[in-house]
Amino acid sequence: MKDYHFLIEEAFKALKNAYVPYSNYPVGACVLSKDGHKFYGCNIENASYGATNCGERTAIFSCYASGYRKDDIEAIAIVSNGKRIGTPCGICRQVLSELLNPETPIILATRDDVMYTNIKELLPYNFSSEDLK
Repeated sequence: MKDYHFLIEEAFKALKNAYVPYSNYPVGACVLSKDGHKFYGCNIENASYGATNCGERTAIFSCYASGYRKDDIEAIAIVSNGKRIGTPCGICRQVLSELLNPETPIILATRDDVMYTNIKELLPYNFSSEDLK
C-alpha cells in the first residue's frame, strides 16, 4: 500500500475549517486525483441537522464539481480528532459507493491511528444504479 501520510496531513488542514457548533466533532477530508490535484472538505453543521454536510461528502462533491470522476480519483483521507478512528456515516458510505471505485483507498485517521480500507469493505452490499433497472 502506498504511503498516504501526506494526504492525511492535508485532511487535517481541512479539519481546521470545520463548522461544528452542535457536535463539536470536526472532520476533515482530502481527495487526491491521479493527476495530483487535491480537493478539500470539512463538516459544516446546521441547526436543521439534515442540512449538515459531512467532510468526506464536501470533498468528493468538490472533486466532482471540478469535472473529475471516479476513475480520476487515487485516494481519499478522512480524519478526526476523536479518541478512536471515525468512519463515514451511512449517507456518506452510500455517496462514496457511487462516486468512488470499489478498491479506491480510503484512509481513516486520528493523530494516533490510521486505518486503510475501501468502500467495498465499508459498504459491501450497497444500493446502486443497477438496483434501479
